[in-house]
Amino acid sequence: MAPLPGAELVQRPLQLYRYLLRCCRRLPTQGIQEHYRHAVRQSFRVHSDEDNPERIQQIIKRAIEDADWVMNKYKKQK
Repeated sequence: MAPLPGAELVQRPLQLYRYLLRCCRRLPTQGIQEHYRHAVRQSFRVHSDEDNPERIQQIIKRAIEDADWVMNKYKKQK
């Protein structure tokens, strides 16, 4: 289960970045949203020089799985 519809359409790093920021907007409190927005931005900067297409796809897959975990974590707490 993906946290937002459209996860299967994410193919490029910029698409992933936008997708993850949209996920952050669905989190319950402002503090949690800011925390994960910061983490997304930091991760994007760390991996910005990656040029191996296979590695980029691995990063995208893992980031979507992580976003799914975070969204489910906060959904269960409500």
